[in-house]
Amino acid sequence: MIRVVLVDDQELMRVGFRMVLGAQPDIDVVGEAGNGREAARLAEELRPDVVLMDVRMPVLDGVEATKLIVEAGTARVLVMTTFDLDEYVYAALRGGASGFLLKDTPPDHLVSALRSVASGEAVVSPSVTRRLLDRFVGSGDAPLRDAAVLNVLTEREREVLVLIAKGMSNTEIAEALFLSEATVKTHVGRILAKLELRDRVQAVVLAYETGLTRPGVS
Repeated sequence: MIRVVLVDDQELMRVGFRMVLGAQPDIDVVGEAGNGREAARLAEELRPDVVLMDVRMPVLDGVEATKLIVEAGTARVLVMTTFDLDEYVYAALRGGASGFLLKDTPPDHLVSALRSVASGEAVVSPSVTRRLLDRFVGSGDAPLRDAAVLNVLTEREREVLVLIAKGMSNTEIAEALFLSEATVKTHVGRILAKLELRDRVQAVVLAYETGLTRPGVS
């Protein structure tokens, strides 16, 4: 069973998510919170697999709550947002969130994303991720981080990282580089290990922050 804590200051939103998730045979909603501080406390107490986290909330917002939960290692966090909260989502990704969804995401996509995060994957939507990075780290300004951090990568690993940053799956990367999917998976693992990154979301952010790639660049 995938144990989930729902976090949203609007009770009706929590009811809706609970109905969708509760209908799944492999998902158990074990707790609910209306603010970030309560979310961090429940994550520590219940040790769920995933916290489905709203962003804008009273007492403590979802960004700060995400940081607390990730630093404590109590759960993985999947952020829920709307388009007008882009800056919060970017901060949440940098704070350790394993991905994000729009609040109008279709139920089947929500369930699929939750399962992916629970299994250790990261949910990276190419279109929304590019929109975020275009606004915050891909606007043509100087890179936010020194590209020297990428010197530990081989040329092939750099190529793979660029494609990860474009939101491509291992299968798509394998096809683009004429490699086996197993080889790509090995490369991805080495990239994360060498750069001390937790998952693909952090890899995407780092690729743009160092200027390795930019939105719209093929």
